[in-house]
Amino acid sequence: MTATDTELVRRAKTGDLPAFEELVSRHEQRVYSLAYRMLRNEHDAEDVTQQAFISALEHLREFREESSFATWLLRIASHAGLKIIRKRGNEPTEPFELPHPEFIASWLESPAKLAQQNETGHLIEAALATLDEKHRLVFLLRDVEGLSVKETADATGLTEANVKVRLLRARLQLREQLTRAFGDEATRVVPHSH
Repeated sequence: MTATDTELVRRAKTGDLPAFEELVSRHEQRVYSLAYRMLRNEHDAEDVTQQAFISALEHLREFREESSFATWLLRIASHAGLKIIRKRGNEPTEPFELPHPEFIASWLESPAKLAQQNETGHLIEAALATLDEKHRLVFLLRDVEGLSVKETADATGLTEANVKVRLLRARLQLREQLTRAFGDEATRVVPHSH
């Protein structure tokens, strides 16, 4: 029978290094994937992944197990990724201003059916790459990794209100990008000019 993350964490806290190595093996790809999607750079993503596991090992005894090990680890990786993003240049606080879609149309197929198609993953990745780093990070943490708004705010150092604004912007931008690929041109609505 395979040990749960909770069992492995408890064993690792007592100094069982193979238990921690098993946690690394289980979560390394997920952490790398988040880091790469945040930073869009393989070298930086590898550095963040390595730093996240080193930090997790160093602070394992402080992990109170109030959340899952995976969530805690993703927070650590998010902080490491944010340090790199901040080195690239600080971002001001978001004003509440929504993008105005230019392409509005009904989709040819349901999102669930599209998600099953292989090329859809590539289109989604390409759409994610068009987002600003600040919007992409919030979207990845909240909608891809499943963190709550509060957990996302804690992981990014943003207020919950800023998380919600950035998430809404990311979703709207992604929706428009994907509508361009999957929208039915026959049902396109031309937006008003303001």
